[in-house]
Amino acid sequence: MNGKEPSTPRDSDPDDAPDLSTGVWPEKFARATLRRGRPRSANPKVSTTIRLSPDVVDYFKADGRGWQTRIDNALRDWIREQAR
Repeated sequence: MNGKEPSTPRDSDPDDAPDLSTGVWPEKFARATLRRGRPRSANPKVSTTIRLSPDVVDYFKADGRGWQTRIDNALRDWIREQAR
């Protein structure tokens, strides 16, 4: 596909789709578990707002994605050091 062609042929008929209300499908659907999104974390993070100096944010963003996690880890390390 070159990006200009439709993903389905124009002459396809939606009525040609198989009937999922017959045969083995209703039983399979009844047994299927519905899973949406990410599994819940045992220890979810808290959404908050924090004001940081621009140079601090720039430092952590310089390594790309995951900069908020790196700040979280740096704060955890600081807390561990304070507990000693």
